Amino acid sequence: MKQWYAIRVTYNREMKVKWELDRLNIEYFLPMRYRTVKKKERRVKELVPAIHNLIFVRLTEERMKEYKATTTLPIRYIMDREKRTPIVIPDYQMQNFIAVAGTYNEQLVYLEPNFAELRQGDRVRVTGGLFEGAEGIFVRIKGDRRVVVTIPGIMAVATAFVHPSLIEKIPDDNNN
Repeated sequence: MKQWYAIRVTYNREMKVKWELDRLNIEYFLPMRYRTVKKKERRVKELVPAIHNLIFVRLTEERMKEYKATTTLPIRYIMDREKRTPIVIPDYQMQNFIAVAGTYNEQLVYLEPNFAELRQGDRVRVTGGLFEGAEGIFVRIKGDRRVVVTIPGIMAVATAFVHPSLIEKIPDDNNN
């Protein structure tokens, strides 16, 4: 069964790993963003990794081990410190993360994983607009209402401003 693995890519070689994964036809997600750079007296937007040294790969456990053993690129698992095993991310968490981080929206704010834990709010679902269907935690960042989508222990991403009319609270399972 295929699973999502969080992979640490050292020395900012995310794009080299991306090209290799493309060549091998391996499913992955590399959060990207636009950055404005100056090239020959002109300002140009280019797509660059949004989070340095991190890429998500979806493979079976056996195929992942094989890939790690055969690649010459500097990659390693991000480990669950308690279990001492590679972190495996559930499909639904990756779907939510990709739904937000995959938009390349310039207003996205990437956060350290403990940010959402420290500012834990109501669990919410976005019901309309660009981030429709994404589930996460409702927080205020820089004065704006945003939804934080978290991959526990790895990364969190905050949407751009989401109007309150497009957010619904997800009922707490304990109150049902």
